[in-house]
Amino acid sequence: MDTAQRCQKNICLSIAEPSLAGALAVAHRLEDRVDVIEIRLDLLDAPVVQPFVEGLKVPLLFTNRPQWEGGHWQGTEEERIALLTEAIACGAAYVDIELLAPAESRGQIIAAAALAQTKVIVSWHNFTETPADEVLVDIFNRQRQSGADIGKIVTMAHDHTDSLRVLGLQLLAAAENFPLAAFCMGQAGKISRAATLELGGILTYAAADRQSCTAPGQLSVDDLRTIQELVR
Repeated sequence: MDTAQRCQKNICLSIAEPSLAGALAVAHRLEDRVDVIEIRLDLLDAPVVQPFVEGLKVPLLFTNRPQWEGGHWQGTEEERIALLTEAIACGAAYVDIELLAPAESRGQIIAAAALAQTKVIVSWHNFTETPADEVLVDIFNRQRQSGADIGKIVTMAHDHTDSLRVLGLQLLAAAENFPLAAFCMGQAGKISRAATLELGGILTYAAADRQSCTAPGQLSVDDLRTIQELVR
């Protein structure tokens, strides 16, 4: 990924609507306000790919989060990966695969994306705490060595020092020339969701509004845009 792409301050709208019609309606309403739209296939009542690719112009990120990583996917692992592979074949800008996914699943996604224009985000989430620095650095290094185009590290913050430690991973990312999305969940992590973009982070995630969060402490699109305007 070149320098210009790394320096983009991307706001990604994460859609939580369970119906196709509802998800598309939210996407159309806000696509001019965001840089990327995340389609959470695991949150859809009937997960599909093609209608989003055909109906939206903004770059799309497809995520199909399993229950063991905080998601809602209830099908088989093969079915989960098949939908992400379909997204790659349909021209998705990004797909997300978990660092802790089976090696075969992760390898399949990375191999398919290598034959397309799709970038692979290898993600890792901790919904209970922010682990020690050495654990965070290990996760970062494993992502960097996994074949990912982008890493994503998200933890639960219990105080401001947790946010500072996760944001500090951007120093490693810059030194290794590896695009990284790193921020915290929870009330104490809210500030990191905005600060990460100003500190070199490639991506932060936003809700359609304050009632539609897909993770604890997630800010709305309007809130993030307001913050961006204030710090410019």
